[in-house]
Amino acid sequence: MSGHLACIGVGMMLGAHLTPRARGHLEAAEVLFALVSDPLVEHWLATLHPGLRSLQGHYAEGRPRPQSYRAMVDSILAEVRAGRRVVAAFYGHPGVFARVPHAAIAAAREAGFEAVMEPGISAADCLYADLGLDPGQHGCAHYEATQLLIEARRLDVHAWLVLWQVGLAGDRSHAVRESTPAQRQELVDRLLRDYPAQHPVTLYEAATLPVGRPRIDTVPLAALATAPLSMATTAVLPPRGRAPQAGVGNPC
Repeated sequence: MSGHLACIGVGMMLGAHLTPRARGHLEAAEVLFALVSDPLVEHWLATLHPGLRSLQGHYAEGRPRPQSYRAMVDSILAEVRAGRRVVAAFYGHPGVFARVPHAAIAAAREAGFEAVMEPGISAADCLYADLGLDPGQHGCAHYEATQLLIEARRLDVHAWLVLWQVGLAGDRSHAVRESTPAQRQELVDRLLRDYPAQHPVTLYEAATLPVGRPRIDTVPLAALATAPLSMATTAVLPPRGRAPQAGVGNPC
């Protein structure tokens, strides 16, 4: 079967994070779809492939995001089934907090087409660099913010805690771009079970332009619900001290 799909990551920063392998897929593409975080990034991709098709149009106010994601996958797969060499470009890493690339690749492979994922520099990679955070020093747990509310999780307060999409915390409609302070307070109340009210929370947003700087603000946990947040904001909680040492002869 002649159709082929490559989901590639363009990284977080305009033009600076594209790998040679990802660029090779772009140059070989017959059809290019894009779902990126900044209109300038989309414009830049269009200079590399003038026939770019934006996936942003599948979003609509009040439309549940899962429905938008299915429509994106359908658009991508239609071109693959037509026998074309298709590339779908996503901001950051196409496999990190991105449902469409995983779903599109799975659907293409199930239909018998070749499909690959090309990694990119994710927001997590930028976060580690900008905050000087080594996940191997104390351990590091990553959760989608609302996931932490829905699922029964036991937090390790001696490890770093990274909460993604904190600006949507508490929203269960999947149809808005920002949750309310009351909904975010649900997250704060959950975290207060394990952390003191004054525990520092770093609000992080990766830089997307070479002339820009990342957002790095610190607020006490008690103020998180009313802090300025967006879909791009990630909350980072440092460990509450070092973990106790395992006893001699006890399993680690």
